[in-house]
Amino acid sequence: MVTHVRAEAYGDERGALLSFLAEQRGGIRRSVLGLTDEQASSRPSASELSLAGVLKHVAEVEQGWVARAKGEPPAVKRDESNWHECFTLVDGESVEQQLAYWEQVAAETEAFVRSAPSLDDTFPLPDEPWFPPGEAVSVRWLVLHLIRETARHAGHADIVRESLDGATAFELVAKEQGSDWG
Repeated sequence: MVTHVRAEAYGDERGALLSFLAEQRGGIRRSVLGLTDEQASSRPSASELSLAGVLKHVAEVEQGWVARAKGEPPAVKRDESNWHECFTLVDGESVEQQLAYWEQVAAETEAFVRSAPSLDDTFPLPDEPWFPPGEAVSVRWLVLHLIRETARHAGHADIVRESLDGATAFELVAKEQGSDWG
């Protein structure tokens, strides 16, 4: 799990973008270190967010955006009837299962971004009321959007984890690396 993004190889914009995305994924993955599904599903702060919910949400969002870029429907169709399930474990789902799923999604994202002929290639935004009609975005926009979305939720995860048991991001990095700094 990346905690520092190394400088990219000269001219490797794709690698730089994917490295920053991997760094932000690592923050969310670290937030569930050592927790049970019950702990990760708890809501210890004023927010409705749980760590398990954040994890599930970012995996679904990433998969959905890459699917749209490929011209495919998202694996999970969310609407008013099931939107609440995007932020909670249901039907026997577990943190371990969500982490494995997100790892698969991350590999698919990297393969897609690396195989796109150009980061300037575009795809249409979904026909949803919150998007401008008829607008297209680039593969570069897609990766930047995923970095922003993941980073935003990594910050949420930091706050939820610290509210849960006092563990800070610094302590979780140290724990992950086998250090006694925390």
